[in-house]
Amino acid sequence: MKYGLLLSLLIPISSYALDRSWDEITVPSKGASSSIGSYANGCLAGGEELSLDGTGYQVIRAQRNRYYGHQDMIRYLTDLASKVDRLGMGQLLVGDIAMPRGGRFTSGHASHQTGLDADIWLRLPNEPLSKQELQDPEPYPVVDIDKYRFKKDKWTSNHSLLIQVAAVDDRVARIFVHPLIKKQLCEVSWKERDWLRKVRPWWGHYYHFHVRLHCPEGDEQCVAQNAPPLGDGCGAELASWKPYIPAKKASKPEKVVVKKKKTPPPKYNECVALLSEP
Repeated sequence: MKYGLLLSLLIPISSYALDRSWDEITVPSKGASSSIGSYANGCLAGGEELSLDGTGYQVIRAQRNRYYGHQDMIRYLTDLASKVDRLGMGQLLVGDIAMPRGGRFTSGHASHQTGLDADIWLRLPNEPLSKQELQDPEPYPVVDIDKYRFKKDKWTSNHSLLIQVAAVDDRVARIFVHPLIKKQLCEVSWKERDWLRKVRPWWGHYYHFHVRLHCPEGDEQCVAQNAPPLGDGCGAELASWKPYIPAKKASKPEKVVVKKKKTPPPKYNECVALLSEP
């Protein structure tokens, strides 16, 4: 009798959870931080909020409510910002981290689901941005996407140093940048080059870079990514990235009906439970 009652209670909860989107949830769950699942299919228990401003950094586009992360990510970001501040490199602009309980965004990223990913912009203002600027900041592209050209006049030694400082931290698993940014970093005569292995080329990261942390110790349900290939990734591997040339738009484009992709359900029961909680 008790089993039947329990089953009847669980079914509507699961149905309710699967009908919700992660961005409907505005507060994290209680308890210690725990990353569940993979970077692109998981969730975040006990998410921690990054203060909207602190020593050496500001959070941009806070209205999106994407400034939550695993406690390791929050510590990492504040540590990095403090280093940037001490080096006099300007203000760090922190973009999307994760939603209060992680999960899949309805727009934008496929990853950022476990609180272990964060976007950091390449714009390094000397003074804090105003409230209005923080809501809709001006990006700082260092690659001409249409011509597939690196903008050397936009790149400074501070950009190279920032990515190096971000990557040498043992907590970091990967940093994603545009292939031409990776190429620029490869051309610098670094004394130590081991950290370049973590810097991975990936399309789209031309005005910001994407930091990804290792699974935290003790988070048994966090699914780690395979380690990057050996070496600094500056030889044949980087050369294999062919230039991305956007297709030219037709003069009279045909109307294409795009079917909205259905958001896949959470893979882990713990994520369903997080969606079920009020």
